[in-house]
Amino acid sequence: MFVEIKSRLQDVEISELLDYAVFAEEDKLSRTIEQYQSNSKLEIYGYEAEGEIIGILGMEVLEKSILHILHLSIHPDYRGLGYGRGVLMEMIEWKKPVQLIAETDEESVDFYRNIGFTIVSLGELYPGVERFHCVYHTNDV
Repeated sequence: MFVEIKSRLQDVEISELLDYAVFAEEDKLSRTIEQYQSNSKLEIYGYEAEGEIIGILGMEVLEKSILHILHLSIHPDYRGLGYGRGVLMEMIEWKKPVQLIAETDEESVDFYRNIGFTIVSLGELYPGVERFHCVYHTNDV
C-alpha cells in the first residue's frame, strides 16, 4: 500500500530509504529532499508492508501519462522478496501510465530487465560508470 510521504522526508526512516536510492553524500540527499518538497511535479510515496514503510518510489509524471522513475528503494531487510517489482506493478495499477522510464546503473539494470523493461546503454556518463535507459510499455502487460 502506498502512503504519501512528501511531508515526512526529514523523518529518519524515510530519509534513510531515500539515501539508499541517492547513493551519495549527505549534501545530495538534502538537495533531493528539497527538490521533492519544492517541485509540485515530483511525487514520492512510501510503500507500506507489515505495518511499516519498507520502500519508497519517487517519480515525475510527464506528459501523455509517462512516469519517470527518479528513485526506487527497498529497505535491505526486504530486498529479494519481490517488493521492488510489487511497488512498480501497484503503481501501474494506481496511476495507469502508458509508459515507465528510468535511468540506472549496472548494479540495478538487471532488476529492470527482469521486470520486462527494454534496456539501452547510455555509455559512461560518468567516468567508469555505465548508465542505462530503461523503458516499460504498460500495454505489454
